[in-house]
Amino acid sequence: MHELKVESSFSAAHHLLNYNGECENQHGHNWKVEAYFRGSNLDKSNLLIDFKLLKKELNGILNNLDHKDINTLEEFKGISPSSEILSKYIYKKLKERIPSTYKISVWETQFACASYFEE
Repeated sequence: MHELKVESSFSAAHHLLNYNGECENQHGHNWKVEAYFRGSNLDKSNLLIDFKLLKKELNGILNNLDHKDINTLEEFKGISPSSEILSKYIYKKLKERIPSTYKISVWETQFACASYFEE
């Protein structure tokens, strides 16, 4: 089994719903996103998936979040857009494009991240 990882980032604002504390106020993050892919079959160049394709597809999804107020996006209306929810959202979108997507980790600070994967 082979595993690949690419990283990217986006900057956006959000606020948490049903939360009592500072994060209920609008604030921003420079999120780092790690995308993991798994598979066994390499192509004729001995690649699982070209890193260029992985980065292109991931960045295509992140561009829809970048420099936005996430709470105002249709996909997040009425939902508290936590890092947990963002990791699941990115996972689902990327899995549609690249079926070997295994896990997404969304870092809101250098010390804290949330990951989503399916077993």
